[in-house]
Amino acid sequence: MDFTIPEEITAIGDALIKFIDREVTVLEDANRELLSSERNMFKPDGRYTDELLALKRQVRMRSAELGFYTLFGPQQIGGEGLGALAATTLQEQLNAHCGPERALVQSVVLPSPFTNGLSPVFTSMDPQVFERYRERLASGDKTSCFCLSEPDAGSDVYAIKTVAERDGDDWVITGTKQWITNSPYADYAMVFAITDKELARKRQGGITGFFVDTRTEGFNVPSVIPLMGHLGYDIGIVTLDGVRVRDDHRLGALNKGLSVALNGVNIGRLSLAGTCIGLARWALEQATEYAKTRITFGRPIAEQQAVQFMLADCAVDIYAAKSMTQNCAWRVDQGMSSTKEVAMVKIFGTEMLGRVMDRCMQVHGGMGLTNELRLEAGYRLARLFRIPDGTSEILRRTVASRLLDGDELA
Repeated sequence: MDFTIPEEITAIGDALIKFIDREVTVLEDANRELLSSERNMFKPDGRYTDELLALKRQVRMRSAELGFYTLFGPQQIGGEGLGALAATTLQEQLNAHCGPERALVQSVVLPSPFTNGLSPVFTSMDPQVFERYRERLASGDKTSCFCLSEPDAGSDVYAIKTVAERDGDDWVITGTKQWITNSPYADYAMVFAITDKELARKRQGGITGFFVDTRTEGFNVPSVIPLMGHLGYDIGIVTLDGVRVRDDHRLGALNKGLSVALNGVNIGRLSLAGTCIGLARWALEQATEYAKTRITFGRPIAEQQAVQFMLADCAVDIYAAKSMTQNCAWRVDQGMSSTKEVAMVKIFGTEMLGRVMDRCMQVHGGMGLTNELRLEAGYRLARLFRIPDGTSEILRRTVASRLLDGDELA
């Protein structure tokens, strides 16, 4: 088996890192006071400050200008169409180089195909209608959000209560969405609602997606949801009170919205696995270097067997995660059925990162509990990753279901 990464992907990765070091890091240094404390980054209501939003937009648009921002967008709507192997490789390289909690870096290459940029979901939109919005989304000038989850409907999609009712050439949408990434700042939203209650009740369809301008009357984001240890975040609650959207802004066929919503989920989960591998590599590098220089009882802690075992276990975890992720990405790029493999990669990658971050914090002792070295931030991020894009429990159910249906291991 040949695990050599194609030269094209390697060249893109090298150019990406050069861009980060040449432009993004310089911008971070110039705005160190703003970026050094969340008290400066967030407003009292948990939203990003205008200054931070302006910086993120600047980086996003520069990334788009250089071609990084649309790397994973489908070619049919103007993206580069890079596949799963490219997504996992580039996310790994980016995160291994940069580490966690760099607000401007997160604007460069999309961590998920469901927020911002040229989402695969847009391939289901009327091409003539989408053309009105394409350039603004591709350039990073405007951003979007993906509104599917609700207060009582996360993993169980058919439990959503938001409804869309036909009124002439329009649809009128009413309901509440929750856990919606980028919703406090998005210009457009992909909103999924029940359009046939009977089909939805039978779990045979009945859900339809719509492309909504967030400035439309009745569309509101009343609150931001801060996550672990943060004063704010980019996740919010969305309310839709009689929001009107034209039928030509529908995403795909009527009552077939669930298949539209899942378009791109494989690459999204594999991208997250690549992110986890990169962050784990970054953490292990920090721990390895610290172990060489930290002196206790007259010698470096790297000579202590207990520390050596922790470093070794991290390397084992990372190697296993990278091997299975590369294999799975290759399967996806070959068009092979990979539902259970993608689920296993997402489970293992996110749980692996938690173990690695925990060990690396332990190697650093008391310093690991501070956020001076950003390990503590990485630990919180690792815990967060086990829930979005399918919880570990739901994905384990997917794997078991496939096995019980006769799907064998590759």
